[in-house]
Amino acid sequence: MRERTIEKYFREQVKKMDGWALKFISPGLPGVPDRIVLYSGQVWFVEMKAPGKMTTPLQRKVHDWFLQVGFPVTVLDSRESVQAWLALHLGGNDGV
Repeated sequence: MRERTIEKYFREQVKKMDGWALKFISPGLPGVPDRIVLYSGQVWFVEMKAPGKMTTPLQRKVHDWFLQVGFPVTVLDSRESVQAWLALHLGGNDGV
């Protein structure tokens, strides 16, 4: 499964739950997470990867910066990891 397929699935599932999974692009700062999720007054940062792919050293460095200021970054690489994340953070599970 490709990263963009997982990312599209994630975005659709968050939208179904009345949340936003906005594409995060930060000119001048490569390595930022792929998505900012906004839901019920909460904010999460999520990195998408194809199954078995690892974050790059630059991504890990930027993710560590986020963590240092109190914003952990979650890496999701499958429909199953998306479902687990949704159940934990948004309380949802579409059974797929």
